[in-house]
Amino acid sequence: MLHICCGPCSLYSIKKLREFDFDILGYFYNPNIHPYTEYRKRLEALEDVSRVLDLKLVVEPMYNVEAFFRAVSNNEEKPDRCTKCYELRLKAATEAAKRMGIKKFTSTLFYSIYQYHEQLKTVAEKVAKDSGVEFVFVDFRSGWEEGVELTKKLGIYRQRYCGCIYSERERFIPEYRPKKQPMGDSEQ
Repeated sequence: MLHICCGPCSLYSIKKLREFDFDILGYFYNPNIHPYTEYRKRLEALEDVSRVLDLKLVVEPMYNVEAFFRAVSNNEEKPDRCTKCYELRLKAATEAAKRMGIKKFTSTLFYSIYQYHEQLKTVAEKVAKDSGVEFVFVDFRSGWEEGVELTKKLGIYRQRYCGCIYSERERFIPEYRPKKQPMGDSEQ
């Protein structure tokens, strides 16, 4: 199972996983994306990718933004909120994988140069252990430029922030931007 955060991040990730001969099932659960109109744009972009790449896709039917706010409550600063968000989404992915009899999972979050990869990997290992679904670590970041070019070539909607309202605020209002972000471990 491939947890997918958005269409652009899936392009290179799917290509790479297919090189390893994985039979991939895409899984979309991202209650962090705000507002709902942005959520719909990202889902539609992923649906475009799934048609172009012939990817089987499971989309959780609920836009459960409340789950995201509960998860990050009192943890609004980076990287704490990101870690809580990773846990929420990857736990849902492993639960879905387990229900469907899928034995392995990873996430397109490992493609983004803007994510906290060490925290993300730690969370993925923990939810894997708790669920009994094997975590397959692939650092997709080496394909960042290729993925960007594929997105442009295919005309896939490319977002300007990770999805959460806090990230949107940091992206568009300079005084809310974190002072220092680690290289390759910042927000999208």
